[in-house]
Amino acid sequence: MRLAGMSEIQQMLGGVSRQRASEIVNRPSFPAPLDVLATGRIWSREAVAEWIRIHRPTQRED
Repeated sequence: MRLAGMSEIQQMLGGVSRQRASEIVNRPSFPAPLDVLATGRIWSREAVAEWIRIHRPTQRED
């Protein structure tokens, strides 16, 4: 399983600001984090990519 933190999610969303990424991950439709570490929340990269595919169809992950 590949993991993603806020920095990775920012990149996956096309380089949005940390504030904008935070707004997006706090949406009810966004996947729940797998865990919360001292460095912050972590998500399944695959779940985030799927959310982006569904909710932001014009967004392309590199």
